[in-house]
Amino acid sequence: MKNLRFISYLLALTAFVLVSCDDDDNDGPGVLPTGQSKTFALSSVADPAISGTATFNALDNGSTSIELMLNGTPDGGSHPAHIHFNTAAEGGDIAVSLTSVDGSTGMSTTIVSATDAGDPLTYYDLLDFDGYINVHFSADDLATLVAQGDIGQNELTGMSKDFALASVADPNISGTAMFYERVNGETLVTLALENTPAEGMHPAHIHFNTAAEGGGIAVTLGIVDGNTGMSKTNVSMLDDGSMMLKYDDLLDFDGYINVHLSADDLATLVAQGDIGQNELTGMSMSYDLNEVDVAGVSGTVDFRERVNGETLVEINLTGTTFAGDHPTHIHLGSVAEAPGAIAVTLTSVNAMGVSKSNVTILDDGSAMLSYSDLVAFDGYINVHNSAADLGTLVAQGDIGANGN
Repeated sequence: MKNLRFISYLLALTAFVLVSCDDDDNDGPGVLPTGQSKTFALSSVADPAISGTATFNALDNGSTSIELMLNGTPDGGSHPAHIHFNTAAEGGDIAVSLTSVDGSTGMSTTIVSATDAGDPLTYYDLLDFDGYINVHFSADDLATLVAQGDIGQNELTGMSKDFALASVADPNISGTAMFYERVNGETLVTLALENTPAEGMHPAHIHFNTAAEGGGIAVTLGIVDGNTGMSKTNVSMLDDGSMMLKYDDLLDFDGYINVHLSADDLATLVAQGDIGQNELTGMSMSYDLNEVDVAGVSGTVDFRERVNGETLVEINLTGTTFAGDHPTHIHLGSVAEAPGAIAVTLTSVNAMGVSKSNVTILDDGSAMLSYSDLVAFDGYINVHNSAADLGTLVAQGDIGANGN
């Protein structure tokens, strides 16, 4: 079928050239292809079996022959097609109406020289056009898309980067955030989560700082559809308009992503992950935190390296069934030499036995602390019973140069 459709495409193009030549015989010079062309991908939408390409062929009068070729279209169907303004992730009005795709051949050919509004549109204008193509199921069902693809300056370069989105409130929900570079330097951000509840609508944002620190909203992303677990957003600037954000900027961004349960319950997170320079490298060290004054409480502390060299310090204790937060610090020296002065104040361990801190510097500001510094640090960790009872230790353990 694919070969037959390709042969049909060649025959159609040949017929176009012959007609042009015939016009040449009767009315002067004909319109011919220049040999310049550009092909854009049209991806599946409603039906995973249908996909194809849009090829823009430059003609010598400045107009463009746009050839749509789809595989898997049902025989007898007629699929309206349009070039729209903006990216597919943003959506936009119709810029140019294209000839409907014939379901039997999967093909459509349109000669384009202007927008539907009459604005001139050359081949080179189309190569830099801020737009996308939609191919619809039928004239009676325009809401159902059979294929879609960004074109012009919105085309994807092939460069991409994925970041993990870990479970938070529900251990069954997790996924990824994919950043795709566009030709114009902007970014398609796609969130893909597994096991989101049907009919749910989950607001999502890029925030400043690390997830351990928390921070304000930097960029509002498209809401994750619980039915598909998907969200797509075109990112070009901060929400407040204070700074443009190119793909390379996002790869170095000091931020993280939150996906919330609902607009009415933003406090409950279904997924979260650090991005950009805060991404974890995979390098880590783990140390034991031992029982001290409270029977049955012990656990571990993990140091995880970030791309920027900073450290996520994550404490997990078991047996902390009592309420309240437990102040936690890295001290100078070893447990055997205790007490030692506080070097770094960590986030208090909560009643669930968890603490997450981003460590970059000593409390007094006298020295920066990279991951390499921490895994060689002459120190230990104390977890205290409460701010009012620092004398009672919940757990304690040597780290860095003193660790196990």
